[in-house]
Amino acid sequence: MNNYGDVINWMYSQLPFYQRQGPKAYKPNLVRMSDFVNYLGNPQNKIKIIHVGGTNGKGSTSHMIASVLQDANYKVGLYTSPHIKSFRERIKINGNKIGKKNIVEFIKSNFQYINKNKLSFFEISVGIAFYFFNLSKVDIAIIEVGMGGRLDATNVIEKPLMSIITNISLEHTKFLGKTRKKIAMEKAGIVKKNSILVVGQFDDEISGVFKSIAEDKKTKLLILDKSVKQIFKSDLIGNYQTQNIGLSHLALKNITGFKISKENLKKGFENVRKNTGLRLRWEEQSQKPKVIFDISHNKAGFELAVNQFDDYKFKKLRMVLGFVKDKNIEEIVNCLPNDAEYYLCKPNVERGFNLKKLKNIFDKFKLSNKTFKDVKLAYNYAKKNSNNDDLIYVGGSNFIFEKLI
Repeated sequence: MNNYGDVINWMYSQLPFYQRQGPKAYKPNLVRMSDFVNYLGNPQNKIKIIHVGGTNGKGSTSHMIASVLQDANYKVGLYTSPHIKSFRERIKINGNKIGKKNIVEFIKSNFQYINKNKLSFFEISVGIAFYFFNLSKVDIAIIEVGMGGRLDATNVIEKPLMSIITNISLEHTKFLGKTRKKIAMEKAGIVKKNSILVVGQFDDEISGVFKSIAEDKKTKLLILDKSVKQIFKSDLIGNYQTQNIGLSHLALKNITGFKISKENLKKGFENVRKNTGLRLRWEEQSQKPKVIFDISHNKAGFELAVNQFDDYKFKKLRMVLGFVKDKNIEEIVNCLPNDAEYYLCKPNVERGFNLKKLKNIFDKFKLSNKTFKDVKLAYNYAKKNSNNDDLIYVGGSNFIFEKLI
């Protein structure tokens, strides 16, 4: 494996990869990851880190925080997942993707260890991020949790500056628990001793979890006050981004050792896409017809998306949707508009939800739909049959966008 293409093909074909394969690739423990970072010299403990978890909004929040810190002239590492088109999207410094050469050199240098210890795709990607950020001497790294928290591969971080939990909804219940309280307990597993915990959602069902763990860990608990009007605006469109702005602002006000001015906050929030390269958060592609790409992929995300439609004037809503298997599809479909036209497809991954079963669910809810073997066919059909005053929404999974961007 002497080139980037060979390395990436090997990673995709040989390694357990949850985001494409699903549950059979999931390895619920931290033993391998702990051993791996120890073998690498524990680079995660040599850099300052903000650890970000939650059900929805953790990607946007991570990018917002990175953008503001970049505007304040800090060298900022950013690790997020999954990627849309290129593996290199996961690991960035000041918005610049990790170099192909860096990935090839890492895999070649550590190939025997990786092979012998049967590491997963995600474990390797996290290891690369920690190693690269330390090697590059970043001032700070923003690390997004993959799934859950307590047993996530990112949770080998021993002393984060801060842990952030955006919100708690029912998702990945097979792994994280069937109640919001149980899921909150899993996500709160990223909280460490003598640190700071910032939470964006604090209701009766989950507040006790956060209070208890903060007290147990002797960690300062900060709660977003949603009644406070946000003074900053972001280039990330969507009413739901208001909470992410507020949460990011609260976090940035409370990290120590970093000088961040009001102007840095203003410019950082206004230039998230430019500074970090973030894509597919209510991203408007065209105006006639208006086309929106958005990675909402669970009930909570689609409820927010449906509410956002109220801000638009359109003649007909057309939704191009594809999902993966571990989502509660009926819950999602139940919150969708009754008067839209639906163009259904299957993401081109092993984990993609069966198209025939998807059609049966939409038929059960009496929603007008057509099925397509490929997302591009579905999207092109929606555009062909739209008028200039229609609205086309594309979403349901990260994996349907690979052929569209």
